[in-house]
Amino acid sequence: MPADSKRRVVITGLGLVSPLGSTLADFWAALSSGKSGVAPLSLVPPIDGKVVYGGECRQFTGDVADFGELDKDLKKAIRKALKMMCRESMMAVAAAQHAIVDAGLGGGGLDPLTTGVVFGSDLMLSPPEDFIDGMRASGVGGDGFKYEKWGDAGIAKMNPLWMLSYLPNMPASHIAIFNDLQAANNSLTMREVSSLAAIREAAQTIERGHAERMIAGATGTRIHSFKTVHALQTEQLANPELRPEEASRPFDARRTGMVCGEGAGAFVLEELNAALARGATIYGEVAGTGLSAVADAMLRPSGRTALENAARAALNEARAAPASIGHISAHAMGSAAGDREEAAAIGDVFGQRADQPPVVAAKSFFGNLGAGSGAVEMIASLLAVRHGTLFPTLNYTTPDPDCSLNVVADATPRPAGTSFLKLSSTPQGQAAALVVRRID
Repeated sequence: MPADSKRRVVITGLGLVSPLGSTLADFWAALSSGKSGVAPLSLVPPIDGKVVYGGECRQFTGDVADFGELDKDLKKAIRKALKMMCRESMMAVAAAQHAIVDAGLGGGGLDPLTTGVVFGSDLMLSPPEDFIDGMRASGVGGDGFKYEKWGDAGIAKMNPLWMLSYLPNMPASHIAIFNDLQAANNSLTMREVSSLAAIREAAQTIERGHAERMIAGATGTRIHSFKTVHALQTEQLANPELRPEEASRPFDARRTGMVCGEGAGAFVLEELNAALARGATIYGEVAGTGLSAVADAMLRPSGRTALENAARAALNEARAAPASIGHISAHAMGSAAGDREEAAAIGDVFGQRADQPPVVAAKSFFGNLGAGSGAVEMIASLLAVRHGTLFPTLNYTTPDPDCSLNVVADATPRPAGTSFLKLSSTPQGQAAALVVRRID
């Protein structure tokens, strides 16, 4: 399938597992009504005085019923494979299957030879309980851990499929196997920019003629026995004494840090003419993308510069003037320094507050979903464009003078416009940006 010119890529299917629900209707209803998905922790024990709430996907139990509309054979295959999936992989597969059905391609509607997968994830970690039996067999709880026992008695107690549950390429692998997708397959582990990087790579795969359709997205979590502790050690986390629904406060002067969350989002991307030929619903066109990583000689990251670079690259590729963008979906972690850097980058690209498009911060509803954040937030903006109105940024009541942005602060109707810029970044100085526009 050689490409004679740049092919246009559109989004024809959406799927998600989020703290606001696993259907597009539930997700949009929560966004439009200002309903938070942050609540006291229930999936992992709270860390008293440190982390006591988060954006959990409570409706997602990992039962095969959570994977949406499946034919008999696919349901059987997924049920059989659940023992090889950690929760992040389960959410990824569920989001992808929801997207495939939403695109009208369920029940074998995907051409295996021309459809591929690019999926992002965080590094996947085992919870402690995976090792308990092996550790006990090696002496823990008795006379102490004996290294010489681990190779025999300890490993014998481990699940022989253990490693398959935590390899970061497994989400893409499972999605491809379940749907017999034989075109390009790739996996990205780039923290919070994984979602947008996966969509970018999938779109470029179609543009260069190496596929007609791609499944793209990402899955992630910050709610995990080890990952929550890691976040506590390395990130600014929100004050645990706050009410859960008031804890995520992007760009607000009273923000106290990030809220941990979990989730996954997936998209069906298609070449425009192929989508039109089958009468597909088109949510928008991936018009431009950008990636950047900026660090100095001492490896100190510069999130502001990376965000500016990525945003300008996406706008340039889309041939879109800043003034033409309908709204900005900010990364908006809720940390003091991160929000300040992002606001400065937006100001560098779009000018003073009065000249900026409206800015929304979906993390105010559910916190940081790790690698899955960008995908879920992008779905929020696609639905806003589809419904013609923006959702509010929760808990934005005291504007920070160091974050001079045109933030959508309440439920007063504001038009979403016909295009948006999505931004994501990592604490390591990586950034990604996408421009998506509606096709009329």
